[in-house]
Amino acid sequence: SSEVTGLSYPPASWYMPYSLSFQVSLTAFLMLELVLGFSSNLTVLVLYCSQSNLVDSVSNMVTVNLHVLDVAVCVLCMPLTLVVVLLPPGPNLALLCCFHEACVTFASIATAVNILVISLDRYDISVRPANRLLTTRRAALLLVAVWVTSVAVFFIPFLEVQWLDEEGPEEAGQGYHTGLGVYYHLILQVPIFFTTVAVMLFTYSRILRALNIRIGSHMKKNHHPPLIPSPSPTPTATSPPALSSSAPLVTTDLVHASVSAIIALRRAVRRHRDRRERQRRVFRMSLIIITTFLGCWAPLSVTNVLILSVGPSDVLVSLRLWFLALAYGTTVSHPLLYAFTRQKLRRALRAKVKKRVVSLLQVDPSPGGTVIHNSWVENRKTSRQVRLEASEGTDRCLAEAL
Repeated sequence: SSEVTGLSYPPASWYMPYSLSFQVSLTAFLMLELVLGFSSNLTVLVLYCSQSNLVDSVSNMVTVNLHVLDVAVCVLCMPLTLVVVLLPPGPNLALLCCFHEACVTFASIATAVNILVISLDRYDISVRPANRLLTTRRAALLLVAVWVTSVAVFFIPFLEVQWLDEEGPEEAGQGYHTGLGVYYHLILQVPIFFTTVAVMLFTYSRILRALNIRIGSHMKKNHHPPLIPSPSPTPTATSPPALSSSAPLVTTDLVHASVSAIIALRRAVRRHRDRRERQRRVFRMSLIIITTFLGCWAPLSVTNVLILSVGPSDVLVSLRLWFLALAYGTTVSHPLLYAFTRQKLRRALRAKVKKRVVSLLQVDPSPGGTVIHNSWVENRKTSRQVRLEASEGTDRCLAEAL
């Protein structure tokens, strides 16, 4: 057996490289995720850094923290996974494989904990808008604890390898990928994943319940005003018999009352329709967020459970690499679900794009030349502000979810 970094391994002939189709397909998938995930998360971070008013709340702090983590995953974890896929898992790559397992542990636990923090923040801002538990100071301390925990679990695979080497050649002779001793860190990843799923289901169900209660209460309040002026059309039928000198004045007042009642009724119907649409949108976004997290990380977690229960094998190791690449897909979905759904960030992105278009289209006019203005690329001075007559908690929850 060979001796590399103090570890014993079987002969290199035991290790078989992955098939060419496996390497090509998985490499292409990882490269696509790497490019999309790194570019989208870097764009979000640049927008947040360029606009000081974007990072002005606890929700934006935890969201920025998630995008920083996604950039770290794209820079550190994905390239190592590419190397592990392209090179045969032989004894010469023992240290690299151990480092890769450490990065996977860091990525899985850090992502799950950050999603858990975001779910708790949305629950706090929706259910307790007036008396928030997660203040700016507490959020900063919580994020520091998240990073300390994530960095601490990074070293667990190295401790496992050291413990495996101390067990003797019998235990270490099983090899890195087939020895169960190097997969004990999965015992920590699996419960954290299922805990995050349980917290997400609880928090988003409570958010939807809180929205339903508040929207229902506002709907009850809005049903009363239209009922008061409802008899307004009837006086028009009784107006002709009144032939006194005050008849034109009374008729005018009744017409104004009728018009006001119709306008109020239309506004109430429009508000009711808007609230129903926002309610469906929040439900749809909540469902997409939960299913995306489950779809990306559940297969990897199930594979980890199988490895812990029946032991590692070549098939499970190959499946784990595929499901790990699927889990990396959250680096692409997080900007779409948590960043670009925010109106402030979309507005800042549009402003940046328009400035870039203006700088590309703007040409120094010649003396006496004519400057042609483009109404699309120029900033509009007037913008209509829409006021929503909902409660503060409902509005902030909608702003977070959409």
